[in-house]
Amino acid sequence: MPTNKKESLQFGIIMCCGMVAVMSIYNMWMNGGIGHLTFADIAIEVGIGFVVALLLDLYIVGPLAKKVTLALPFTQSNKVAFVLCMSTSMIIGMVFFMSMFGLVLSYFHHSIGDQSVAVAYSTIFAKNFILALPLQLLIMGPLVRFIFVKFVKKENRFA
Repeated sequence: MPTNKKESLQFGIIMCCGMVAVMSIYNMWMNGGIGHLTFADIAIEVGIGFVVALLLDLYIVGPLAKKVTLALPFTQSNKVAFVLCMSTSMIIGMVFFMSMFGLVLSYFHHSIGDQSVAVAYSTIFAKNFILALPLQLLIMGPLVRFIFVKFVKKENRFA
């Protein structure tokens, strides 16, 4: 896994690309935006979402998730427990913040209707969490770790 700032950035970029792509398509589908948005609108929203997610990952959620994981009472040498705790902490934090981003986008697209902000946010959070948890733990996490170890770590060994 990442052992320095450069590798953390590379890992974060790979992870954010995958998660933002899938979660953006999911949210557009859930809100009925796929047929109504132009390709340019979708590209802009996904690009902004990627930047927001990467900044959150690197500067807020990532460091906080690491502190929470290291504070938990389990053997830190247990890699599976560490990865599960870290991933779960990241999922909770990223869904919390990115659901706010989704709420803002929904507001601009007028898709929250007559709901209160609290109800709209809670709905977005729940829908995002339902997909993000299994996506991260079962698909994206293992896939990104494989890509990272196979290509990034291999490349950095010779640098």
